[in-house]
Amino acid sequence: MGSLRGDSLLIKAFLETAAPRGANLVLVLEIAMGIGLLLGTRLARKGRFRQHAWCQSIIVLLNFAVIAVMMIPSFRVHVFPRIPAKLGKAYYALATAHAALGGATEIAGLYILLSAGASVLPEKLRITKYKLWMRTVLVLWWVVLILGMATYTRWYVPHLFRK
Repeated sequence: MGSLRGDSLLIKAFLETAAPRGANLVLVLEIAMGIGLLLGTRLARKGRFRQHAWCQSIIVLLNFAVIAVMMIPSFRVHVFPRIPAKLGKAYYALATAHAALGGATEIAGLYILLSAGASVLPEKLRITKYKLWMRTVLVLWWVVLILGMATYTRWYVPHLFRK
């Protein structure tokens, strides 16, 4: 690989992390999914509800796969065994907050998908205030994404935290 001469600080910082490829892939996918959710929101505002539904559904399901395949195994190995003893340390606190809020947000996204996009749930359990639910989950998704980026930075960019 050629040398980076400071042309792009973001690229340089990204490539100089201690992160494994899988973590880098997850970071890029999650940022792309966050942007995709915003684009899906635009589709709804333009009245293109079928495209909106497809966009958001694909992202929620892709995120579910990323959580199941990459995030849960990592959390089980690196964080879960140290809870609650190490929760006072940012390394574990960020990951735990990200996992808890991210899990709840993903479940809410799946609930919206099942309620709005399918007739799987009984009438009593279906959402009636779609906009409120969808907007709330979108905001939560971005909070979780920011927590995820903070977790990535804390775990894989250690030189930022040296004294």
